[in-house]
Amino acid sequence: MTQATGTSRPGGRTARTREAVHAATRELLAESADGTVELAEVAARSGVHVATLYRRWRTADGLIIDTVVEELGRRSPLPATGDLRADLLGWTSRLLAELGEPGHLAFFRAMLRAGDQGEHGLDFVEPRIRQLQATLDAAGATVLTWGDVFELILAPAYVRALLASPMDPATDAPRLVDNIIAIRTARERARLD
Repeated sequence: MTQATGTSRPGGRTARTREAVHAATRELLAESADGTVELAEVAARSGVHVATLYRRWRTADGLIIDTVVEELGRRSPLPATGDLRADLLGWTSRLLAELGEPGHLAFFRAMLRAGDQGEHGLDFVEPRIRQLQATLDAAGATVLTWGDVFELILAPAYVRALLASPMDPATDAPRLVDNIIAIRTARERARLD
């Protein structure tokens, strides 16, 4: 039976394969002391041939990044209600809380390793970048970009977590978000001058 043109096959073999690979990757990351996994381990755990993993993800770090980005998008979506402070505050609070959980820094470490191997980590996180930009766009924050959110929220949060000095969601999330709001206000004023 063929499908009509323009329709997709939800839950098809590709989706099942991707989910099996992601599930195996999450399990192995949870068991890993240093946040690394090998493609051969993922293949054995998922039942997906290692050649498929190499073809789709190229490297173990690419697979880790894809797995974590997909999980973050599902577990911690960025709201885009139009209320920039509320949207960023809820998201930042969850982020800071999750950075204290085991295995969460595997994503950041994988991005660093991918960069060291000449891969462009931003290619892997493009869906998350689009979510960040959608949150900014919904609020009409035309003077801000996803890069501002990266520099003012993500970078300090991850660096502090890597230094074993994670930020406190209750006190640091409002401060980080207020920095974004202050930048927005200053840039909007500068436009008017």
